[in-house]
Amino acid sequence: MWRQFFLYFRTHSYHADNCQAKETLQNEDEEDIRAAQWIFKQPMGSERMEMRKRQMSTTQETSGAASAQHSTGNRGSNACCFCWCCCCSCSCLTVRNQDEERARRTSHELQAEGIPNCEESPTPTLEEVNAWAQSFDKLMLTPAGRNAFREFLRTEFSEENMLFWMACEELKQESNKSVIEEKARLIYEDYISILSPKEVSLDSRVREVINRNMLEPSQHTFDDAQLQIYTLMHRDSYPRFMNSAIYKDLLRSLSEKSIEA
Repeated sequence: MWRQFFLYFRTHSYHADNCQAKETLQNEDEEDIRAAQWIFKQPMGSERMEMRKRQMSTTQETSGAASAQHSTGNRGSNACCFCWCCCCSCSCLTVRNQDEERARRTSHELQAEGIPNCEESPTPTLEEVNAWAQSFDKLMLTPAGRNAFREFLRTEFSEENMLFWMACEELKQESNKSVIEEKARLIYEDYISILSPKEVSLDSRVREVINRNMLEPSQHTFDDAQLQIYTLMHRDSYPRFMNSAIYKDLLRSLSEKSIEA
């Protein structure tokens, strides 16, 4: 009998413990659910940080747009500003390009004043034109010969050789030091610099000599280069000139006038 009572008490206690455990677990689950619901309703730490970042980003964008608009408004009037962008419309680059263009235009204007487009010379005689065929030296000695040869070089896109030679001849006639320095600089920029569209063909040795001479320019700064270009025209362009239509037409025209006279 006591054994049956003990078994009954043990079973009843076990059942009560299970019910209490289930109730405890149910209560804990309900608390967890309520806590989770409250947590999800509140912004987490990372979410708060993200919201703060978004707010700061929006503020920076607004202030950056206002600064950019202010800089754009003042950029045209501030020629010495530190470039905030690399666009080609920057005022600093615009001013620099204008200065370079002004310098090139000045150089070309001075050159045009110093070297005329065509030397003034009387109409050559038949004897003079016949003498041009005898030697290149005789062709280069007369203004009419140089003009005719220069016209031919223009058709071969090598007129810069004659222009350079004439500029060197003009430099030799100067005696004023400041004028010599200025003309030497213009000759270098127009015919020696590799950036010039009228650069003449010179070897490295002659270029080194010119670079040394430019430290103290004189009337003879370009003598070696002038001789080399003279030799080039003599050996390369002169034979073609003698067989060109320019020379033959001039010779025929003078011959016809001589016959008519």
